[in-house]
Amino acid sequence: MSARILVIEDNLKNIKLVRDVLQYAGYEVVEAHTGEEGIKAAARCEPDLVLMDLQLPGIDGTETLRQLRAHERRHIPVLAVTAFAMREDRDRAIAAGFDGYVEKPISVRAFPGQVNGFLERNAVT
Repeated sequence: MSARILVIEDNLKNIKLVRDVLQYAGYEVVEAHTGEEGIKAAARCEPDLVLMDLQLPGIDGTETLRQLRAHERRHIPVLAVTAFAMREDRDRAIAAGFDGYVEKPISVRAFPGQVNGFLERNAVT
């Protein structure tokens, strides 16, 4: 059974790239284009992992994360996937409660391994 990954991203080119790379690697991908859509999708599909942009229309990634955490039945790991690449940005994301951080642009070759490694480290036993 492949892992189900919810991708919350408003940029259509970015979401297509992430979706295509992850599907090629064997993952099931669910898409949402806003934080509000992401919260609904997470409740509906119960993903194994969420990949989320920090800058979203409507509520931003940090507020989306807060609301996801308030309503989740089990801990769902959430990675920030963002163009913010400074050390302080990474520290802010982790302090806000994200479980990890991936910089954009993603590396098509490295990204599936990054996702797999994160899923393996955070597997529920």
